[in-house]
Amino acid sequence: MELKELRGKNEAELQKMLKLYREQVRDLRFKVAAKQLKDVRDVRDSKKLVARILTVLKEKEILSKIRQHTTSDKKK
Repeated sequence: MELKELRGKNEAELQKMLKLYREQVRDLRFKVAAKQLKDVRDVRDSKKLVARILTVLKEKEILSKIRQHTTSDKKK
């Protein structure tokens, strides 16, 4: 999933996706340990997607703080 697509989603959707992909990473790790997974690259791809989701969530958090700060400055 591209970063542009992730930025278009709201925080609730991102949290749901984050939970889903973290579970997927955990399951893939177990499969690798049990030698049931042929393509270990899936683990890396899933971990990268988790990192992207976390990045977008942090960006949204920072933007909301900036907006709150600027609106409080305008009220003064």
